[in-house]
Amino acid sequence: MRKYKFSVEDIKRLLKQIVILVDSREKRNGHISDYFEKNGIAYQKTKLDYGDYSFMIPASAAGEDIYFHRDCVVERKASLEELSGNLAQERERFEKEFLKAGNDGAKIYLMVESPGGYSDIIAHRYKTEFAHAAYMASLKTWEHRFGCNVQFISPEYSGYYIYSTFVYFAREMLK
Repeated sequence: MRKYKFSVEDIKRLLKQIVILVDSREKRNGHISDYFEKNGIAYQKTKLDYGDYSFMIPASAAGEDIYFHRDCVVERKASLEELSGNLAQERERFEKEFLKAGNDGAKIYLMVESPGGYSDIIAHRYKTEFAHAAYMASLKTWEHRFGCNVQFISPEYSGYYIYSTFVYFAREMLK
């Protein structure tokens, strides 16, 4: 992970120029792109090696393009059912993605669009056969094994969560 040393004024200017990178395979994210457009947040579709979202600061703002796609990503799951499938049926593929990110030293934020979160898992308020105890065990193992931050959020706040995660990550990296 590359470190930078910008002044406070430069950091404020650079943070206003962040471009969100959206993985080209990301589907059904209109609520997120709508948030970006409504709030004047630049974004572009591109192929990411892992994660669904990352960011960069363009050369016009920084003198050279500064990419963070190997430093910080948000992996989005649209529901507990989708996450359940990744932890059960697609576990090997899902694990390879997290291992690849870990090998790069990337920080992964696992954003699950399900505001009930752990309460819904424990009460088995999701539509899969994945037992709640196994679900919880898999998710907690994932957090510890890959050092990922799991955030349950209402879909209406997903765009804000993605953007603010990247702004504050960049702020710390640019100091």
